[in-house]
Amino acid sequence: MSSLTGPQRGLTATFVALALLAACAEQPAAQTGSAAAQAKPTQAPPTAAGAPAKAAAGAVGQAPAGFEVLEAVTPSGRTRFFVEIADNDATRERGLMFRKSLAPDRGMLFDFHTPREVAFWMRNTLIPLDIIYIKADGTVLSIARNTTPLSEAPIPSGGPTLGVLELAGGRSAEIGLMPGDRIEHRIFKRD
Repeated sequence: MSSLTGPQRGLTATFVALALLAACAEQPAAQTGSAAAQAKPTQAPPTAAGAPAKAAAGAVGQAPAGFEVLEAVTPSGRTRFFVEIADNDATRERGLMFRKSLAPDRGMLFDFHTPREVAFWMRNTLIPLDIIYIKADGTVLSIARNTTPLSEAPIPSGGPTLGVLELAGGRSAEIGLMPGDRIEHRIFKRD
């Protein structure tokens, strides 16, 4: 076994500290809410096997340039996301095509300006997505979970939709999002 000299020990300690910082930076941010809620992670409903699903961490802080804050409200709590807005024909047509990844606290919100029935597909979309169809009042109408990448099969909304939220595949289950839950964003008006 070799021993480390003073400068080697310093470099090793620096490397370990940098590795720990990098690992912490890769951890998802805590879910929003009161300080008490942040201290104790909120868990999604139990899985079919009865084991609790993993905690649903969301976005923290201000939205980066080009993103807006959106909150999913479930019986388990609130989860924040930073979303890109697709509100014209060009941005809605491109959507999340050609993306190789999507962070768990990010998504895209499609704004159709007036409620209508819509159908999405996964052409040129390289990653599985959860497609959440949302009524004008922000109520979740339906969810297509873990859609198949590159599929051209239509995925219909099942009713009039004002907005569609795309999240990383499996994310809606992680936060316990179900039809009837609520999405809060400036495009949805509550009575």
